[in-house]
Amino acid sequence: MTTRPLGMVLVRETVIDDWQALRDIRLEALRDAPSAFGSSYEREAAFGEPDWLRRIARGGNFLAFTPEVSASEVRASEVRASEVRASEVRASEVRASEVRASEVRASEPAGLIGGYPETADIVELVSMYVRPKARGRGVGEALVAAVFAWAQARDAKTVHLWVTESNDPARALYERCGFSPTGERQPLPSDPSLDEIAMARPL
Repeated sequence: MTTRPLGMVLVRETVIDDWQALRDIRLEALRDAPSAFGSSYEREAAFGEPDWLRRIARGGNFLAFTPEVSASEVRASEVRASEVRASEVRASEVRASEVRASEVRASEPAGLIGGYPETADIVELVSMYVRPKARGRGVGEALVAAVFAWAQARDAKTVHLWVTESNDPARALYERCGFSPTGERQPLPSDPSLDEIAMARPL
């Protein structure tokens, strides 16, 4: 498992030890933006450790970290993210193959995203969330790029998603990342009074 340095953001796939961090940011997302997700805080707050471990085990879950929360020293061939000061190193200078997922130590992730194979050719992008204090810093774009890379590694031809029609910031982000509306529409599962629209991007 490797970390992808994307701009000034580190993105990596979750591992078993991340289950509490994944739980915490997912529950925060469901509290902070309940109309953005098909699930609900009440439903997922009842999940136990085995549920989160199963989510991690199926793959395709990513956490993002900003360098300044994982700081102090850099070596040319290997970087321990917990020892790197953002003022001393740019994330783009760190080769992904040289950073182990277990070495990313941050107080908390800045965002999360998920992907799963809908069909042999289509990966569904899900669970996108960026913490408020990390917004406007490229975290969303970095997370989406991680799902693109994950989908391409599985020979998918398209990444597809559902977004609440009234969620203008999310729709703008997806448009910047190359998504276009497909014309599909459905009620939001967690609140059928709201509609979701589908967007897709070919790979």
